Amino acid sequence: MTGSPIWHPFTQHGLREPIPQVARAQGAVLQLETGEEILDGISSWWVTTHGHAHPRIAAAIAEQAAKLDQIIFAGWTHEPAERLAAGLRAIMPDSLTRVFFSDSGSTSVEVALKMALGYWLHRGERRSRIVVMDNGYHGDTIGTMSVGARGAFNRAYEPLLFDVASIPFPHAGGGQATLDALEQACRGGAAAFIVEPLIAGAGGMLVYDAATLAEMRRICAAHGTLFIADEVMTGWGRTGTLLACHQAGIEPDILCLSKGLTGGAVPLAVTMASEPIYRAHYSEDRGDMFFHSSSYTANPVACAAALANLAIWEEEPVMERIDRLSAGQSARLGALQDHPLECNARTLGTIAAFDVGDAQGYLSDLAPRMLAMFRERGVLLRPLGNTVYVMPPYCIEEGQLDAIYAAIRVVLDEVGRLD
Repeated sequence: MTGSPIWHPFTQHGLREPIPQVARAQGAVLQLETGEEILDGISSWWVTTHGHAHPRIAAAIAEQAAKLDQIIFAGWTHEPAERLAAGLRAIMPDSLTRVFFSDSGSTSVEVALKMALGYWLHRGERRSRIVVMDNGYHGDTIGTMSVGARGAFNRAYEPLLFDVASIPFPHAGGGQATLDALEQACRGGAAAFIVEPLIAGAGGMLVYDAATLAEMRRICAAHGTLFIADEVMTGWGRTGTLLACHQAGIEPDILCLSKGLTGGAVPLAVTMASEPIYRAHYSEDRGDMFFHSSSYTANPVACAAALANLAIWEEEPVMERIDRLSAGQSARLGALQDHPLECNARTLGTIAAFDVGDAQGYLSDLAPRMLAMFRERGVLLRPLGNTVYVMPPYCIEEGQLDAIYAAIRVVLDEVGRLD
C-alpha cells in the first residue's frame, strides 16, 4: 500500500485525482497546507452557514468541552440539550412539539421514517407504504437510500432497499401530474410522504414552486398521510427563509434538520415531530417505546454549538446577509446568461445553479474535469454531473463572490474550447 490509508467518500481512488489537504479555514476561505487559499463556494457540502471558525460557535464548543463532553442520553439529560430543544420549539412550527436528537442528516431521516411507521403500528392501522418524489436524495443509509432516487448511488445495495411509491418531480408545466400521482398514492393508504421542500439538492438542484408544495401538504392531510419535510439542506436560510416550508405556509408532521443546525461546525441533527406522533409511542408498555438511539445522541458539545447558532440567528442580522447573498447570486447568475454553454439558470434564496450544455448524468466526466479546473483557480465548486451550483456561506464578501463567478466564466470558456 502506498499513500494515505484513508478511503474518501464519493471518490474514485482508481483515478488518482489529487486530494488537497486543508490546514485551516476562516469565513469563506480555506487555506491548504501549501499556503494556497481556496474560496469555499459550496459551504463545505452545504453545512457552513455563518462561515468557518465562527468565533461564537468555536468559543461555545471549547467552553462546553471543558465542562461536559459526552453523556448517555437514554434516560439522562443535560442543560445544552434542554436549552436547545426549547430554543427550537420557539422558532420552528408550533405543531412540532417534540425534539428527537441524532447525529447526521441521514439519521434524522431514518428516525422520521421509523417514527411514521411506529405511529401507524401503535394506532392499530396497517399502513407502511412510503411515498417519495423522483430525483430525491435523503442520505446514504439503508432507509434513506430506499426513499431516494435509484441509480449509481445505490445500485450495489438494491437487495437491501425497501419498495416505495414514487411520484414524478413537478417540473415546470408538470405539476398537476405530480399532484394526481400523490393523490392516488395517498388515497391508497400511504403511511407517509417524504420530500425536499422547494428544491431537490443532490438530484441536480431542481426547483419547484411553493404552491405545489402547499398542495402536496393539503393532499397528505386530506388522507391522513404523514408529511415528512427533509430540510436537512434547505433549512437555516438556504432557500431565503428559515425553513423552505415557510414559503408555502405549511407545517409538516415531521421535520428533519441537520447541516446548518450547528452552523456547520460539528455533526448534530434533530427530528421534530407533532404531538400525535409522540403520543402514539407514549405508553406504560415498554414495548411501545421508540426504539432508536446512537452513542452520541444529543452530544453536549454539539448542542452547545447549536445553541451558539441560535444566538447568532437571534442577535445578528442573519436574514439581511441572506437577502444580500440571494440578490448577489441572482445578479451574477443573470450576468452569466450570455455564455453559450450556460442553460436552465435558476436561483432559490442563497442557491444558484445552471446546467452546462446537454444533460450528461451524474457520472459524466464533465463534473470531475470542472472540479479540477475550479480547484486550479482557487475555488471549491463540486458540480453535480453537468449542473454547476454555488451555495456559499452567508458571510461571503462581494469580491469573493465576484471571484467565484469569474472562475466559472473562465472554466466554461475552457470547457467550450476542449469540447
